[in-house]
Amino acid sequence: MIWAACPAWAAGSLKVATWNLEWLTTRAQGDPALPPDVMPRTPTDMARLAHYATRLAPDIVALEEVDDPALAARLFPAPAYHIFITGDSVVQRVAAAVRADLPVMRHPDVTALDVYAADAPRHLRAGLDLTIGTGADSLRVLVVHLKAGCRDSGPADRRPACGTLRRQMAVVQDWIMERQDEGEAFVVLGDFNRLLAPDDPMLHTLGENGPLTLATAGRASPCGAGTYFIDHLIMGGAARDWLEPGSLRVMLYRDRTQDGTARLSDHCPVSARLSLP
Repeated sequence: MIWAACPAWAAGSLKVATWNLEWLTTRAQGDPALPPDVMPRTPTDMARLAHYATRLAPDIVALEEVDDPALAARLFPAPAYHIFITGDSVVQRVAAAVRADLPVMRHPDVTALDVYAADAPRHLRAGLDLTIGTGADSLRVLVVHLKAGCRDSGPADRRPACGTLRRQMAVVQDWIMERQDEGEAFVVLGDFNRLLAPDDPMLHTLGENGPLTLATAGRASPCGAGTYFIDHLIMGGAARDWLEPGSLRVMLYRDRTQDGTARLSDHCPVSARLSLP
């Protein structure tokens, strides 16, 4: 599906973000699709998330762990945004909210990221593949949420989660190589469940066909306990030159519930700006 182009695309900068919303669902506790400790979102939760979505004010935001596009639309509502979501049957789908005046072309979901066998009891999340903009200024976007359990390991790590993540990274590498071969500007963003760094072997794998820019490289996140990022924005092709230096931002949750805890998400929104040529 393609939306008509808007002249606003041709000037200024784009704020691109990723936000894992931690089980954004209204399914009842005890639903067989949910872990037993997952609580459904309350109207108060949704209102607080919508408040932070307004503060974030992205042009393009990747969303992870979304159960229903209608829930994402409550955070990024029409007419300001269009919501896109993968068509797989998992509860924790990936999605994107894109400013409604930006032209968007949707490509087939990257279902190859589900590297499990067809008869497996559970399945992995597909990737969302979009082109935003037209012509030389267009940006190809891949939204991912990769396998957890292998945040920091060497290439010989035999844990099943690491083997699964390596297979998923090979799929992302293939997608990146196609973009590079076609001369496209692109960004891969989302929850990689990996402490990517310039010396990480998995990041080296992704960049074997050409240089990439990791916006989070060498930085620790102020979110939560202040560990290194697992939510990343990786730019390739011409988009490497579009990344505005020093534009990386992490939005923190400042409000708390009465018991002193925050029930919004265990991830904070991560964003950066791209300057269009």
